[in-house]
Amino acid sequence: MDLGLNGKTALVMGASKGLGFAIAKELAAEGVKVAICARDEERLKDAAGRLGATPFVADLRQPSAGRTVVDQAVAALGKVDILVVNTGGPPTMPFENIASDDWRNAFEGLFVSATDAIGAALPGMRERNWGRVLLVTSIAAKEPINNFTISNALRAGLHGLTKTLSREFAANGITVNALMPGYTMTERLAEAKLDLDKVSKMIPMGRIGRPEEFAALATFLASDKAGYITGQAVACDGGALWSI
Repeated sequence: MDLGLNGKTALVMGASKGLGFAIAKELAAEGVKVAICARDEERLKDAAGRLGATPFVADLRQPSAGRTVVDQAVAALGKVDILVVNTGGPPTMPFENIASDDWRNAFEGLFVSATDAIGAALPGMRERNWGRVLLVTSIAAKEPINNFTISNALRAGLHGLTKTLSREFAANGITVNALMPGYTMTERLAEAKLDLDKVSKMIPMGRIGRPEEFAALATFLASDKAGYITGQAVACDGGALWSI
């Protein structure tokens, strides 16, 4: 299937590894000119080399980092047609162990960086009357997960932002959607130190997801074929969510 993406440009945030890397790889395979960003310069350059992407070092927890990296991508690529907002997950802990600074740092890195980046990308998309904004969230935004307190709270807020923006910019040919990964085989999952055999048994499909499966969903939603899909939070979770 021709997704109509050849010649488009994309910025994929948090793409030196994991889901971000998988999305950038799939977009590049469809002929998209890709820019990526991440904090770790060495890992970022390695990923960019493997992808043929333009790299930008960015710590999204810093003020205005989201807007800065979009501006850099526009300068390098000429435009940003597709923006994939993807940030590292906040620390996992129960509420009583979370300090005020933990909340503030997570809010800057997870939420403010998203609004800054989207705010920088939307004017160009509106001018061209075409754009795709994808926010990588989590199934925790819909059904909270124990000890993922910060993620449960902030990612749900991103879904509210997704729906609001989708309605404001639909008439400009811009779609805004959230993508909810379930348990997917990434470094983030390994760091959570979960019993993967036990987790697999909780998933109707009986296995952990693969990053390329999630990336395929993201790439479709970034395409012309998905031009009438907006304001949605779509899960790629093997049926793990109980709700529709």
